[in-house]
Amino acid sequence: MSATAAQLSEFVVMARRAIQREYPVALVLTLDGAEDLGLPRDLTPAFHASYDWHSAVHGHWSLARAARLHPGAPWAEAARQTLARSLTAENLEREHAFVAKRPYGLAWLLQLAAELRMWDHAPARQWSVSLAPLEELAAGRLLEWAERLPWPVRSGEHGQSAFALGLALDWARDADRPGPRERLARACERLYRGDTTAPVAYEPSAHDFLSPALAEADVMRRVLARDAFANWIYGFLPDARDDALARWLTPVAPPDRSDGKFAHLDGLNLSRAWMMDGVLSALPETHELYSRLERAAAMHAAAGLEGARGEDWMGSHWLASFAVYLLTRRGVE
Repeated sequence: MSATAAQLSEFVVMARRAIQREYPVALVLTLDGAEDLGLPRDLTPAFHASYDWHSAVHGHWSLARAARLHPGAPWAEAARQTLARSLTAENLEREHAFVAKRPYGLAWLLQLAAELRMWDHAPARQWSVSLAPLEELAAGRLLEWAERLPWPVRSGEHGQSAFALGLALDWARDADRPGPRERLARACERLYRGDTTAPVAYEPSAHDFLSPALAEADVMRRVLARDAFANWIYGFLPDARDDALARWLTPVAPPDRSDGKFAHLDGLNLSRAWMMDGVLSALPETHELYSRLERAAAMHAAAGLEGARGEDWMGSHWLASFAVYLLTRRGVE
């Protein structure tokens, strides 16, 4: 799938609206003293809107990616202006204390850094320079965390380790950082290489926006040679004729999109679609799982993109980013 400017338009507009909407907000803070308490716009001036910090970060990533890929689109100048208001040197410098205490969302910050670095646009080069200290902080914290993990975090929400490691690996590749990439790859092999018989019958959980099993497969195709990955996934996913696989590869529907947790399920369709696309990029077309995953990816993409078009704030503040990630095939560049 190669996104056109027209296909991205509605999601760029959605992302712009989200990162300019200050309230309602969910602010997660660790307070070491009374002086640490404040309004989001003061504590995190670059990424204080879009309901929560990590959604604001990947909302900015969405605008940067879309505008980089389609600089002449009708919506591109408005996207660039929105980024310019947020990504000032002063704002990004003031983010440092907040980012130093962040428990999750750091891999999305690395994605933003990677996008700005790849953008042949003079203001983006300055934004990249201003973001660099935060990039180094996030990279260092993620690397330390990955190497300390005794087991994977197999949730379908924010703390999942496989998804974060995949984003970080792509950043290391695009930033030409072979040292961090090798360290991340070693962590992935240690955590996941021995896994077999993924319990897909236990997915999804009602609050998932990520699939634990697909995210694991998607990160392992980044670190294993093609033949090794094709062999590994034989033992990891069920047989192509298994009924459990068919149920698992069926798109899901949120029972209530106004509920922030149930709204996650629209994101699950989108992330399943791009993770299957990633897995397919590493498999030969003759692999027994190929045609099943190809059909399922298309169904999930259609369901996810339709769900992302909803106007309820609990989904609209973040789903545009997942739509842009899928449509532009970020994970398989």
